[in-house]
Amino acid sequence: CQLRMDDSRVHTNTAQQILAVDAKYNAYRCPTNPSFRTLYLRRRTQVLQERANDEVLDPSARRDYVKVRQQILAKKYGLSETRSRASSRHSLSLQSHQSFDSLHVAIGDSPRGSSPRINRRQISSNSFSKLIDTDERKPHVVPTSAARASRSFRLQIHSVLLCVRVVLSVRAMAGDTTLAENYAFAGMHYIFDKHSEAVTVIKFSPNEKTQLACCSKDGTLSVHALSPGPPTLICTLKGHKRAVTDFDWSVDGDFIVSSSLDQTARFWDAQSGKCLRFMEERNGCELLCCLFQPVNNNLIVTGSIKSQIQTWNVSTGKAIKGGLGKTAGAVKALSVDSSGTTLWCGDDKGSIFSFIFNVTSGRVQRAKRYVVCPGQPITCISNRSWMTREARDPSLLVNARHDALMLFRICPDGTLEMKRHFPISHSRLNIRSAFCPLMSFREGACVVTGSEDMCVYFFDVARKTCVNKLQGHSAAVLCVCWNYDESLLASCDEEGTVIVWNREQ
Repeated sequence: CQLRMDDSRVHTNTAQQILAVDAKYNAYRCPTNPSFRTLYLRRRTQVLQERANDEVLDPSARRDYVKVRQQILAKKYGLSETRSRASSRHSLSLQSHQSFDSLHVAIGDSPRGSSPRINRRQISSNSFSKLIDTDERKPHVVPTSAARASRSFRLQIHSVLLCVRVVLSVRAMAGDTTLAENYAFAGMHYIFDKHSEAVTVIKFSPNEKTQLACCSKDGTLSVHALSPGPPTLICTLKGHKRAVTDFDWSVDGDFIVSSSLDQTARFWDAQSGKCLRFMEERNGCELLCCLFQPVNNNLIVTGSIKSQIQTWNVSTGKAIKGGLGKTAGAVKALSVDSSGTTLWCGDDKGSIFSFIFNVTSGRVQRAKRYVVCPGQPITCISNRSWMTREARDPSLLVNARHDALMLFRICPDGTLEMKRHFPISHSRLNIRSAFCPLMSFREGACVVTGSEDMCVYFFDVARKTCVNKLQGHSAAVLCVCWNYDESLLASCDEEGTVIVWNREQ
């Protein structure tokens, strides 16, 4: 067991080294497109995390990969190691004048026995290199106790400067901006108000950042292309006889599944708007939510008003035997983890249920129940496998009708631990929220949510503060969503208006 833990640490350290190599050369990758650089590092981090526990590659192979990768990148961008280090020192000098004017570091064991406060203006890379090398240039001098204390003092300064350089590098990779600056918006990109009733859910295509779909209580869905050129309506999906309560995109973005109060779920071609499959609930249950199985898109899950979840086979349009699960109340929210093996359900009694999901057969088995807010409906559940580089535990983001947005940590044994509680106006409608997708190299992670006070709120998970608020809707904001690179944010309201916001680049 100890050997396996040691191997895990080695793999994690190697993954960090690989990421550091990519980050060092990231400034030279598409220098005119910072959004692409951020997205590249995000994707790179996800891949490294997925391969961290791969037992096929031994540590020596990983270390060899780091060396080869560094050589390839240096050759590709024409950068020698000496030039790269010089560039790093120059970058540190420039950025420290901009970002660390108020930095003071208390350091003990000074040569005179005091603890002087060192301002960053007293230290530069050139003067420090001379300071460190002083003793090394005099090898024949016998060190005294004062000299040893002096060297200890200089080594502490060296440690502080290395920490500063790490912080500056992280800020540089994130665009050298704060969270509030990252989530500043330049204005409205598109306003759509053609639905005659409330737009309840909006989602961007998972692999097309300018394609947006929405569903409405008027019984229709619409798919929009936001670029190139002026935003246009691609198609309207008509077929449901009552309000559409939820929908989801397939992983490839080609298909959409929707649920409705008319007791049916429909499978659509997202480009033509044609209904390809029709699935009817035989027990007379109104369907309140639905989603695709992320690992097996031939399976979908629906949640009904009669306290049931049901797995369906899209190819046959039939309910799967063993795919029925029961909850305490009407199922209003569904979410599944990235592996597809754990299904989370929220009901109108204030409980969250977890089910073990067989991705091959579609069978479900109830695992645990958590009473989050007794008697208050759960209106949205979002799952995230990890929040930041530091917080690697999976998380659930939950909206409930008791004026709060809640963030839970999913413990290794499958239990939920409350981590954050954000106050919002939420007491009568189905409000939804979302994780902000880009989080790898920022100062922390953010979440965004609608609210009944007609605003969109952005919360810093680490500091529990609101970093931004968007005002533009004239009714309660029911749902919010990002496209995958966070260049666009969409929000919809109770009056049927959809606003697409441009994030400042």
